[in-house]
Parts: sequence; structure tokens; C-alpha cells
Amino acid sequence: MGEDDPHIHVEVKVVRGEAAVRNMLAATFGLAGDLPSVVATGCGLRAQYAMTSPRPDHVTCLPCREHARSEHLRFADEIERIGRLPGSSVTPAEAQQVAARHRALAEGFSGREG
Repeated sequence: MGEDDPHIHVEVKVVRGEAAVRNMLAATFGLAGDLPSVVATGCGLRAQYAMTSPRPDHVTCLPCREHARSEHLRFADEIERIGRLPGSSVTPAEAQQVAARHRALAEGFSGREG
């Protein structure tokens, strides 16, 4: 973890990030655990949590952008498969909607305008 690293990174678990899990637990149970001060990033470094973002327009580390892009594409494929399973609690239409959102995020991380 470099003190002089000016880049904004993504958490290695960008799709299922610590903050998202924390927010869900807080909303569901009224419990809120502390976020870690240092996290593993998509580029393999450890960085201050404050130097990470799940938003494509904030991430400046190119390897982290590529990691986030591939994770969002992988998750979009995964949720579409879940939506097609018999008896799934996620309908195919809901799965398509979530997959489209993650594909749009992936496109944002690619740096290309859609």
C-alpha cells in the first residue's frame, strides 16, 4: 500500500462490496458494522477504503477498471443464468433488468461512451 498512490481503486469484490453488504444489513436488521480501513483492490494492491469507489467515473486505476468491467460482465451472465433456472425466485425479466444494469456499469468501466 503506497502512501503516495494517487489513484482511486475498486474493491476486489466490486459487485459484492463491503459497503453494499453493510448497507443491506443495516437496512434489514438495524445493525451496522465498521468498514475496514484497508481493502484488497482489483489490481492486487491494498488501499485505504477511502481511496476506492464502485463508480466508473471515479476510478482512475486502469487495472482496477478492467477488473471491475470483467466482474460486472461475469455477474450479469450469472444473474441471467439464475433467472432461467426452474423455480428461481428471480424472474427472467428481473434477471434481464439486473444484468442490463451490470452490463452498463461494465461499459462505464471500459471508458467507452455508449
